[in-house]
Amino acid sequence: MSRTTTAVGASLPDSWEELVTTALLGTDRRTPPGSAPGPDAPSALLDAAAVATVRRRAGLRPAPAAERPRPAPEDPRPPLPSAAARRLTMLLADRPGTSGGGRRGTAPDLMELLPQWLAAANARGFAAPPAALPALLDAARGRTDLRPAALRFAGPRALWLARFNPDWRFALRSTPGGGPSVPRLHDTEGIRRLWQEGLFAERVALLTALRSRRPATARELLAASWATERAEDRLMFLDSLRTGLGPDDEPFLEQALADRSRNVRATAAELLSALPGSALAERMAVRAGACVAVDRTRDTPTIVVEAPHECDAGMERDGVVARAPAGRGERSWWLGQLVEAAPLGSWSRRLGGRTPREIVALPVADDWQGELHAAWCRAAVRQRDAAWSRALLSEPSAPEAGGPGAVSLAERAKLLGTLDAAERAEWVAGFIETHGLSEAFQLLGVCAVPWAAPVGRAVVDALNIARDAGSYPWSFSGVMGLAERCLDPSEAGRLDALLAIPDEPENASPGAGGYWSEAFQRLVTTLRLRAAMLTELIPAAPCRPGTTSPSPADPP
Repeated sequence: MSRTTTAVGASLPDSWEELVTTALLGTDRRTPPGSAPGPDAPSALLDAAAVATVRRRAGLRPAPAAERPRPAPEDPRPPLPSAAARRLTMLLADRPGTSGGGRRGTAPDLMELLPQWLAAANARGFAAPPAALPALLDAARGRTDLRPAALRFAGPRALWLARFNPDWRFALRSTPGGGPSVPRLHDTEGIRRLWQEGLFAERVALLTALRSRRPATARELLAASWATERAEDRLMFLDSLRTGLGPDDEPFLEQALADRSRNVRATAAELLSALPGSALAERMAVRAGACVAVDRTRDTPTIVVEAPHECDAGMERDGVVARAPAGRGERSWWLGQLVEAAPLGSWSRRLGGRTPREIVALPVADDWQGELHAAWCRAAVRQRDAAWSRALLSEPSAPEAGGPGAVSLAERAKLLGTLDAAERAEWVAGFIETHGLSEAFQLLGVCAVPWAAPVGRAVVDALNIARDAGSYPWSFSGVMGLAERCLDPSEAGRLDALLAIPDEPENASPGAGGYWSEAFQRLVTTLRLRAAMLTELIPAAPCRPGTTSPSPADPP
C-alpha cells in the first residue's frame, strides 16, 4: 500500500456514498476529509476508495443469524405446458434493439408479443414457472403497461420473492396481495381497522374492492372519515366512486360540491353530471338550454347560441371552472362546460322533439358548431350514450368524416368506445375503405383485439393499395405495428401473395418495393408465431387408459 494511503487511510471516511459524491464533484470543488487541497488530493481520494473497496469485499461483520425465510407459498394453478414455458423464456430474453431507426428486417418483435402471451396465459389460468419469476419481475419493472398482467401471471410466489429485492418492491405496491389482504365482506371490524390504520394504497385497494361488490358500504366508509382526509386523498377516494356509480351516491356527491379543494369539487360535479337524473344535471340542463335554441324564422331551422356572459357562484359550485385556458374565450369556455354536463336526453325536449341525428344535422349560426359539437361529444362519452355517439360520428363514408370542421379523430375514437365491438369494427372498416390508413391509427387503437374480420380486411386491402402506389412503408409503420399485434392470425394466408417484391411504378419511391416485401414478411411471420403461441397454451390431452401418450386422433 502506498505512503499516501498510509497517511490518509485512517483519516479519510470509508463511507462509500461520501467517496462517490466527492468523486462526482471533483477534488477541486470538494477536498477529501483528512487530505490537504492540492495536486495530491485526487490520489488520496483514489487510495481511500481502494481501501473502502477492499473493506466492502471482505465480507459482513459478524452478526446474529437472521430468521430463516418462510418457504414460498404454493401456487395452486396448473403448470404451463412445456412448449409454452419455452416460449415464455424466449419472449422474456428478447430485448428491444439499440440501433434506433433503420430497417427492422423480417424478424418479429418478441417484446411486443409478450403482453398478448400473458393475457392468453392468464385467461387459461396457468401458473408461472418458478425459474421465470425473476425475468418476469424485471420485465414488469421496466414496463409499467405489463405490470397488471405480469403480476397476475407471476402469482403469490412473485410477491414472496419481491420482498427480498428492493428493485422488485413495486410488485408489493401494485398488487392487492402485496400488503394486508382486503378483509372479507362480513368482517366489519377488519374493514374498519384497515380503513382507519392502513396505508394510503391499502385504503384505496379496500375502497375499490368494496365499491365493486357493496357500493353503499364503501360510500358510508368514506363519508365517515371524509372531513379528516387530506385534499389529495379525498380526490383519489372520490374517484373510486366511478365504479358502481348510482343515484344513491347523489347526496354524498352534492356535499362534496362544497369541498375546500377545487379538484375535489370538479370531480364531484363530473360524477353528478354522469347521473342524468341528478339535481346538478338538471341545473346544468336549464343553464345550457338557456344558451342554445332553434331559430325557426330562417328558411332552414338553425341552432343559435348565446353563450353565458358571466360565471356566477352557482355555476362555480356545480363544477364550472371560471378561468379559461390560454387562447380560449371565456364565454365559449363556460358554454362548453355547461353543454358537456347537461343530460343529452334533455336536448330532444328543448329542440323541438328532434332525434340526436336530426339535432346534429342542423346548421349552427355564427361559427358555434365546433364548440357545440365538441361539448356534445364529451357528454356522449361521459354519459355512455350510444345514440348520440352514432349521430356525432355520422357515416364513416361521409366526406366530412375526416375533413376540417368535423369532429376530430381523437373525439371520434372516444365516441367509438361507447359502441359495442361489432358496430365499432364496422364503422372503422368503413372509414378506412373511404379515407385510407393515413388518419386511421387512433381509430384502430379502440378496436377489440384480435381485429374483427371487417377491420382486418380493410387494413390489409389499404396496405396493398399503398404498396401498389409505391409509397414508402415507413409512412404506415404505426399501422403495420398494430397489425402485427392485432390482426387475426388466420389472416396470414391472405398475405402470402404480398410477400414478393412488387414491380415499382414509374413514380414510386426508390427501393419501396423491397421495404414493403420485408414488412409483409415480418407481418406474416408474426401472425404465424402468434398462432403457434396460442396453440402451445392449449393443455395436453390426458392419456387414455393403457397408453403413454395422447391418441393422434384426439382433437387439439
